Amino acid sequence: MAIYTEEEARKIMEKAMSFSTADACEINLEGSESGNIRYARNSVSTAGHRSNQTLVVQSNFGKQSGTATIDEFDDESLKRVVARSEELAKLSPENPEFMGPLGPQVYDNAINYSEATANITPEFRAEVANSSIEPAAAKDVTAAGFLDDSAGFSAMMNSNGLFAYNKETFLEFTVTMRTNDGTGSGWVTRDVNDVAKFDAAEASKVAIDKAVLSREAKAIEPGKYTVILEPSAGLGLLNGLGRAINARQADEGRSFMSKEGGGTKIGEKIVDERVNLWSDPLNPEVPSATWNGAGQPLKKTSWIENGVVKNLAYDRFWAKEKGVDPVPFPSNFIMGGGDASLEDLIKSTKKGILVTRLWYIRSVDPQTLLYTGLTRDGTFYIEDGAIKYPVKNFRFNESPIIMLNNLETLGKQERVDGNLIPYMKIRDFTFTSLSDAV
Repeated sequence: MAIYTEEEARKIMEKAMSFSTADACEINLEGSESGNIRYARNSVSTAGHRSNQTLVVQSNFGKQSGTATIDEFDDESLKRVVARSEELAKLSPENPEFMGPLGPQVYDNAINYSEATANITPEFRAEVANSSIEPAAAKDVTAAGFLDDSAGFSAMMNSNGLFAYNKETFLEFTVTMRTNDGTGSGWVTRDVNDVAKFDAAEASKVAIDKAVLSREAKAIEPGKYTVILEPSAGLGLLNGLGRAINARQADEGRSFMSKEGGGTKIGEKIVDERVNLWSDPLNPEVPSATWNGAGQPLKKTSWIENGVVKNLAYDRFWAKEKGVDPVPFPSNFIMGGGDASLEDLIKSTKKGILVTRLWYIRSVDPQTLLYTGLTRDGTFYIEDGAIKYPVKNFRFNESPIIMLNNLETLGKQERVDGNLIPYMKIRDFTFTSLSDAV
């Protein structure tokens, strides 16, 4: 088994640390047990199980660093990997941004482990595939999906007295449904820490229904439209805003968060006052580890509050350079939502477009956070509060900043890729051209 208890991990790392002769030493140990199943053309194509364990040693002499990795933990192997990391450190140039190891830290108890998820069986995975394939075939639809589940741990120890340990579970599911006449496509994604919150049949039905509904899409003129972005689509653009919270890029004038004439936009209102964006490793819907790869504790942090930039992320080096406290990068994003369901948003729309998913998103201008990309797997025209017909996919040019300043309504939140994102109704969303791809 590749999953060690806290005490087992500590014992291995203490043994490795005992061989260190460096000025500073950091050891990271992790392991996981995971399984998967993949299906396409309404048939299972692969299934497997993986067991991995890795120990990484970083040794430092002054500002020189060397790293070595191993997956065997007997005494001789541990002695050898520590010696190798020290050998590499002595050969390496100095890192002018090197930060010495942190001392002991206090961490909150994480809530991102589920025993039920850790105990998922091959039979369960097969049933997930079957719950997609059978209903798809009954609707003249072809399913292609992937389920991946894992249980694992990570631990850190350094020569300055820090020790951290986390155990977690995770499940991710995605499926694309295509109508057999080749004209319709639907897609859905789900991810959870606790398998009890996952319903493969429900998720598959969403994708099947979209595939059937999106057959024989009509072409309509590109332009500015009111859009309803499902959480997966909204996240596609919000990811760009998340990357912009890097304080160093802002201070160096390289991002949207850079202030003209110098400085950052902390304290400035940049989006609609209804927009609140924060991170929280202890949120029960999207829990994460309570420490990061640098050994820093992760706490609930507000990034945008009532449309105003509250914080930017400072790594330890840049915080020292600027004379401020470090602010770790978030492990998740949570955007505040409202009470409106998808059906409510559709009913309240006179004319608009429902977007399931955005993909192939590429940056056009980092200073304005302008992005381009395509809609995919279910794009529909809304008129008088109802979906009238599917439409051909569009290329868009849009910025999450403009999008969040054109906000009409916030809907209910859904978990997507470890984040909580609401349905959003946006006015004047810019579609620039049509795409014939289904």
